Amino acid sequence: MKRINEYRKLFSADANTDLKQLKTTYRNLVKEWHPDKFQDEAEKAIAEEKSLKIIDGYYFLVSIAPETKEANLEEYRVTTSTSGIADFKHKGLLLEISFLDGTTYEYFGVNKNVVSKMVNCDNPYRFAKRNIFNTYLYRKSKKDLEVA
Repeated sequence: MKRINEYRKLFSADANTDLKQLKTTYRNLVKEWHPDKFQDEAEKAIAEEKSLKIIDGYYFLVSIAPETKEANLEEYRVTTSTSGIADFKHKGLLLEISFLDGTTYEYFGVNKNVVSKMVNCDNPYRFAKRNIFNTYLYRKSKKDLEVA
């Protein structure tokens, strides 16, 4: 959640900001912080670091934007309803779930108590289906792995 808030603050965006507005803000920030605009090496290094953060933030915010989620909703529903959980990792408030079909999704704001309940229940997939998949903000985090 900290990462989401940090990027939203950087782009002056909220949860309902559309992709067109986000893209305009992104382009303006990239122009403002492009390393070639600065002559001093120290300023150039700071600008390069800032521009990398802007690029990362843009792609992150696009991946959690309502339009992106809407466009990928059918694929998400198929994955969460038909494919089981292959593995999961929890760190802080981020839960990363890898599915048997090779896709991986990140869920934001999942606290330790929810993960403990998922681990200790009889069927973690059923628990996640009822309590995680449609409750928490998510994004597809990795490309589909090739099925051999």
